[in-house]
Amino acid sequence: MAHKKAGGSKARQGGNVSGKRLGVKVFGGSVVKAGGIILRQRGRTFAPGKNTAMAKDFSIFSKVGGIVKFAWLTKKKKKIDVEEAK
Repeated sequence: MAHKKAGGSKARQGGNVSGKRLGVKVFGGSVVKAGGIILRQRGRTFAPGKNTAMAKDFSIFSKVGGIVKFAWLTKKKKKIDVEEAK
């Protein structure tokens, strides 16, 4: 016969999950190298703009070296552009 009640034991397992380090890595007005990651995200909250592209995990990276610019695309969505350094 069991000495302890089993209820709720499964609910407490697997609670210690590390953070995924999402968010903006290079802010507006900052310089970024070609291939540098600007933002890590889940889903398409931010859209790629001029001289940027989206990776398969929805990260946005720079195609060229330059200065990062953020602009509103819609009310909820922003786009990220990179102006080439001259």
